[in-house]
Amino acid sequence: MGFDYSNTLDGVQSFIDVMWPNGNEAFSATLLAYNKLVAELEEMVTRMVFESYGVEKKLDAHRKMVTYLCRGMKYRGPEKNETNMGFVAHTDKDFITVLHQNGVNGLEVKARDGQWFTVELLPASYIVMSGDAAMAWSNDRLHSPYHRVTINGNETRYSIAQFSFLEGIIETPEELVDEEHPLQFKPFDHLKYLDFYSREENRTLESAIRTYCGV
Repeated sequence: MGFDYSNTLDGVQSFIDVMWPNGNEAFSATLLAYNKLVAELEEMVTRMVFESYGVEKKLDAHRKMVTYLCRGMKYRGPEKNETNMGFVAHTDKDFITVLHQNGVNGLEVKARDGQWFTVELLPASYIVMSGDAAMAWSNDRLHSPYHRVTINGNETRYSIAQFSFLEGIIETPEELVDEEHPLQFKPFDHLKYLDFYSREENRTLESAIRTYCGV
C-alpha cells in the first residue's frame, strides 16, 4: 500500500482517511514524523550528488519539483510448492529510493557486472538507491540497478520505501555532457514517463527509460 505527498500533512491525512475513517492521530503523527526524516535523508543524499558533480547551483530548482511516494510492503514466507520470489527483478522509476526494513533480509541487487548479491541490513540502517530518473539526469553516471526480493525461511519481511519523483521536466545538466560523455537521454517529463511505464506492453522492456527518452 502507498500514498503520495508522504512528507506532508495532507498526504498522510489522505492515507489515514482511507485506513481509519474516524481518524488515528497517533499513527498519523508517527507516520508524518518518519516520512519527514526520510525526506531529509533523501535531500542530504541528493545534495551530495549535485555537489560531487559540480552542479549544486541547480539544486534549488530541482528541490522545487520533488514530491514523495511512501509505500509499505509485506513479504510472507513461501508456502509449500511456492517460489521464494517475493518481488521480481526491476529498476525503480523514481529519482532516489530510501528503503528501510525489519530484521528479515531478502533484498538482492544486480551489480553492473551482472552479478547478483544479497544486501544484509541491520534493522536500524537504510539503503539508498538511484532510480531511472537519476540515471537519465546524470547522463548514465548514476546506475539504476535491477533489484528483487527473495524470501528464504518462514519469517515475514516488512519494508517501507520512500520514492522521490519530480513534477516537471528532467534534463541532463550541460556540465555532465562532453566528448567523453556524449548525451545519452533527451529531456523528459517524469510523470509522463511513469504513465509510459504503466502500460502493460512497456513493463517488460529491458530498459524502459532508454526506450522512452534515450538518444
